[in-house]
Amino acid sequence: MTETTATPVAGESPRQERTRRRRAFAGAISGHAIEWYDYGVYGFLAVFVGQLFFTADEPIVALMSSFAVFALSFFMRPIGGLVFGPMADRLGRKGTLVSVMIMMSGATFLIGLLPTYGAVGVLAPILLVLLRCIQGLSAGGEIGTVTAFIAEYAGPGRRGYSTAWLMFTAVMGLVLGSLIANGLIVALGEETMLAWGWRIPFLIAGPLGAVALFIRLKLEDTPEFEAISERGEKVKSPLRESGSWLRAIALVFGIITLHSSIFYLVLTFASTFMSAHLGFDATVKFWYVLAAGIVSAVVMPLGGAFTDRFGRKPFLLVIGVLATVSMLWFFLAAPGATPLTFIWPLMACALTFGLYASSTYALMTELLPTHIRSTGIALGYNLPVAIFGGSAPLIATWLISINGDITAPWYFFVGTGIVSLISLLILKKSDFARVVAVSPGHMPPDLRSEYEQEQSIDQSVEQVVAAQENNESKVSMQR
Repeated sequence: MTETTATPVAGESPRQERTRRRRAFAGAISGHAIEWYDYGVYGFLAVFVGQLFFTADEPIVALMSSFAVFALSFFMRPIGGLVFGPMADRLGRKGTLVSVMIMMSGATFLIGLLPTYGAVGVLAPILLVLLRCIQGLSAGGEIGTVTAFIAEYAGPGRRGYSTAWLMFTAVMGLVLGSLIANGLIVALGEETMLAWGWRIPFLIAGPLGAVALFIRLKLEDTPEFEAISERGEKVKSPLRESGSWLRAIALVFGIITLHSSIFYLVLTFASTFMSAHLGFDATVKFWYVLAAGIVSAVVMPLGGAFTDRFGRKPFLLVIGVLATVSMLWFFLAAPGATPLTFIWPLMACALTFGLYASSTYALMTELLPTHIRSTGIALGYNLPVAIFGGSAPLIATWLISINGDITAPWYFFVGTGIVSLISLLILKKSDFARVVAVSPGHMPPDLRSEYEQEQSIDQSVEQVVAAQENNESKVSMQR
C-alpha cells in the first residue's frame, strides 16, 4: 500500500488547499463536540436517572444500576467500531460521520422523552438501555472515523497539534454537558430536577444534532482517502486486513488504557464522587468540574504541538507516570477532604489527563496505514474505553461499596496507568516501519531524523555496491 500525506486536489492553489483543510477541520471537530455532549450528559445526571429508572432500597444500588447502563453503552462501542470502522475504510469518512451523528443525537433526544419507572414500570429501564446501546454504537463508529479524518487532513508535522483539538472539543462537549446539567441542578434544585428538569439536557440534543448534521453534510472526504480510492488500493475487507496489524492494534489498546480511565475519572466520576462520597454541595461540584474540564482542555493543543516537534514516546512516558501518581493522590486525599484541600489532587488529575490525551490520537494514526486506519483505531481504542473507561464509574462505586472505603478505587486506576506505561516502554521504531517505509512524513518526530540517517546510509551503500558491480562489469568486458 502507498501512504500519502494530505494530497492536494488537482488544480487547487495552496490558498484553496488551506481553506479546504480549515473548513474540514472546523466541521469535523464542531460535530465531535456535539457528539460528546450527547454521549456524556448521561454521566452528569446519573444520580437522577438512577432514582427515576431503577428501584432499590439503597441509593447506592440505584446509582450503581445507573452506572451499569452507562458502562453497557461502552461495551457496545467495539461493536460500533466493527460496523462503522470498516465502513469508513471502504466507503469513505464523510458518510460514516453523518450516519453516526444522526444515531447519537436521535438517541439522546429520545432519552429526554422516555417515561420513568413510576409511569411504565420495567419498560422504562429497557428503553433506556436500548437508547444507550444506540449511543454506544454511534460513539464506537465516531472515534476511528473522525480521528482518521483529522489526521489525514493535517499538514506535515502537525498531526499531534491537529488531533489534539479532537480531544479538546470532546472535553468541551462534556464541559457543555456539565454546565447545563449542573447549572440546572443549582438553578432548579434537586426536587425540580427529579420532577422534570433532568429531561432538558437530553432534549437540547435535538437542535444541536441538527446543527452538527448540517455541518457534516458539507464536508468533503480526505484527499488521502480519495487518493487510495483513485489508485484502487482500498481493501474489500478492512477488518480481515487489520489482522496483519495486531501488534499495532494491541499497542493502541495498551496506550489508551490510561487515557480512558483518567478521562472518565476527571470528567464524569469526579462529579458524582464529590457529591455522593465527599458531601460537597452542588455549587462546589459545578465549579470544580468546570475548572477541571477547562484546565485539561487548554493544555491539549500545547501538548500536541510539543510532541510534533520533540517526540511523543518520551513525553507520554513522563506524563503517564505523573498521571498515575495524580490518580493515587486523588483517592488517598479523599478521606476528610474539604473543597479547599481536594482542589489540588483534582487539578493534578485534570492537568496530567490533558497532557497525556494531547498526543495519544496522533500516535494511533502513526501506527496504522490509511487503508485500515479507521478500522484499526476503532478496534484498538474502543476496547480499552469499554473495559477501563466507561466501566470506571461502576467499578469505582462497586469497590467503595464492598470495602466501605472511599480510597479503594485507587487500585483500579493505578493499574490502568501501569498497563499504559508498559505499552509505551515496549513501543519501538520497528512498530512504525511498515507505514514509514512508504511514507516517512508520517513518522513520529523523535524517530524521523534517525530514520533519515539510516536511509542515507542505505542509499550510500547501494551506490557503492552499484559502482563496484559497474566496475566489475567493465573489467569483464575488457577481458
